[in-house]
Amino acid sequence: MSNDQLAQALFLGLLAASGLGWVYMAFRQSPGRFTQNLIAWALLFIGAIAAAGLWQDVQGSLNERQALVTEDGHVEIPRGYDGHYYVTLELNGQPVRFVVDTGASGIVLSREAAASAGLSAETLEFYDIARTANGVVETAPVTLDTVGLGPFLDHRVRAYVNGAEMSTSLLGMDYLDRFDRLEISRGRMILER
Repeated sequence: MSNDQLAQALFLGLLAASGLGWVYMAFRQSPGRFTQNLIAWALLFIGAIAAAGLWQDVQGSLNERQALVTEDGHVEIPRGYDGHYYVTLELNGQPVRFVVDTGASGIVLSREAAASAGLSAETLEFYDIARTANGVVETAPVTLDTVGLGPFLDHRVRAYVNGAEMSTSLLGMDYLDRFDRLEISRGRMILER
């Protein structure tokens, strides 16, 4: 058990002990009123847990707005409700979700995204270094056979697998520079070749 886990267990134990002490004292003074209060608090607690769990689902579905291809061949990516632009690319034929990051140089994959794209974890060699807003991380350079976005298909695209944990892969400027035009206007990112 790590120090963090031990501290967390100790904190939860103290919290449980204080809660049980409160229950004992309140029940001794007025059993009927205590039971009503306990039921009310339990329902409130269960409701808060349900709301927190549902919020994760709602937030995920709000950000699932997909890019669309217009009649003239442009790709339009709607802005997510959190202000970021999310797009799903096909890496080696497999869908991988990205957040568009104009501050990132390359395509940076999470380990999960790399596995989805068919890149074996055993073959990854983390010898490159990247300086990020969160510090220095090790990366493994890889070459993706194909990268597809709507009607656009690129071959032999350079990318990096992040050695650190990351929730969503990053689509950086190395890929965006393949487009003739990148425009952000009225909540949409427009890519054109």
